[in-house]
Amino acid sequence: MHAPPSNAASFGRVGDDGTVYVRTPDGERAVGSYPGSTPEEALSYFARKYDELASSATLLLQRVTQTDLSTHDGYESLKALRSQIGEAHVVGDLVQLDATVEQIATALKAKSQVEGEARAEAKKVALGKREAVVAEAEQIAAQPVEKVQWKQSTTRMRQLLDEWKSLQRGEARLDKEQENALWQRFSSARNGFDKTRRSHFARLDEQHAEAKQEKQRLVAEAERLATSTEWGPTASAFKRLMGEWRQAGRAARPDDDALWKRFKTAQDSFFAAKDEVVAAENVEFEANLKVKEELLSQAQALVPVKDLAATKAALRTIQDKWDAAGKVPRKDMDRIERAMRRVEQSIREVEDARWKKTDPEHAARAQSMVDQLEAAVAGLREDLAKAQESGNAGKIKKAQEALDARQQWLDQARGGLEEFGG
Repeated sequence: MHAPPSNAASFGRVGDDGTVYVRTPDGERAVGSYPGSTPEEALSYFARKYDELASSATLLLQRVTQTDLSTHDGYESLKALRSQIGEAHVVGDLVQLDATVEQIATALKAKSQVEGEARAEAKKVALGKREAVVAEAEQIAAQPVEKVQWKQSTTRMRQLLDEWKSLQRGEARLDKEQENALWQRFSSARNGFDKTRRSHFARLDEQHAEAKQEKQRLVAEAERLATSTEWGPTASAFKRLMGEWRQAGRAARPDDDALWKRFKTAQDSFFAAKDEVVAAENVEFEANLKVKEELLSQAQALVPVKDLAATKAALRTIQDKWDAAGKVPRKDMDRIERAMRRVEQSIREVEDARWKKTDPEHAARAQSMVDQLEAAVAGLREDLAKAQESGNAGKIKKAQEALDARQQWLDQARGGLEEFGG
């Protein structure tokens, strides 16, 4: 596509002496000469030079208004264009060329304002991002030591430093004063966190060392007890050692795992030996249980008691065999011992009741009670006879009721006395 024909030559003329002039609002101005050429050729030469300048100006205007050419580069190009125009000897519409130049300047001014607003907004966004990085770093550094997830927090601190560096390389740069203030806060948070982390792990190393020393002691004691055949005391000792192990805290993982393996091996060795012995004993105890089950049946057959002396003799024989039979399995011990105690208690109660009946002190108290009631009954009979002689029905009734009640007590007391052979 060819550019439309230029009318630049119409803004000039060639004098009789061959000098080429350009017309301007302020009058004609000589621009030069083109020796050895016709007037048309001379005008055409200087018009082409104008067209080149006009094309440059139009192109720059398009770049300023239609592309992402920066304001800085635009002003540099405009400066160069103005310099070319100021030195140019051309023929053409200089007013239009000046207007194009002014359009470029106006467009650059507007673009500069827009870019300034964009830079301000970008700086605001960049400031917000930097402040967010700093705030998160300060939040991580301010965590209570007992609540810090050290691996996660340390990783996040490194990521925040990478984010800071990335933001520094961004297009929007902060004011030096703002950036220095934020960096001081960020650096202070990082240093504080690192100091706390080092202090925490130093204390943790001390705790690990103390726990390791304590667990080494517990392992040594467990390994010493592993071959013991004192089953009860040693089982209790292992229970105590396990409690102390839990209270000892954790050593470093490799040490803790290795020490636990040794402790567990010693513990398992003892209890495996103990279980083997207990299993063998249980075989024997099961046989003892059968013997005691038979003896218990014989003892239970003695109740209810018919002949106390014979029953006691039979029970003593059963008890001797019971003691000689030996231990029974732990799961059956309470059941069978309780059953035998119930038989023994039943026979003891019969014996106690028999003894009470022959107790002289009880018999004397019973005889005294009978004597007192007999005297009282005799007196009440006399009262009844007097009431009958008086013929007073109320007195007769009252005296009869008193006599009947006391007579009933006397009959009961005589029955109790008979139990003592009275």
